[in-house]
Amino acid sequence: MSVNITVRIPRRLAEKMRRYREINWSEVVRKSIEEYLRRLEETRLVESSNELLEDLKELGVDEESLKPLPYNVEKKLYEEMVKKEWRRIDSTTQAR
Repeated sequence: MSVNITVRIPRRLAEKMRRYREINWSEVVRKSIEEYLRRLEETRLVESSNELLEDLKELGVDEESLKPLPYNVEKKLYEEMVKKEWRRIDSTTQAR
């Protein structure tokens, strides 16, 4: 579903646009809005990731420890975590 919006532009701009009647100005506006929103969202993502990094630093997390490890090390740690989680779940279900 789509909605219509009205945009007020200066008369001189409208006159210039009329020279290029083959241009779909609605599409130009739509794409401009999409691009502007994409940039806003990217900026927010960067800001929120920077805030997260600062919060972690305040909690005493060393920035070096946040860097990715080699794939085989990450995989081994993940597998260990999965085993421990299964043991934890298994122990809670047996206690009942």
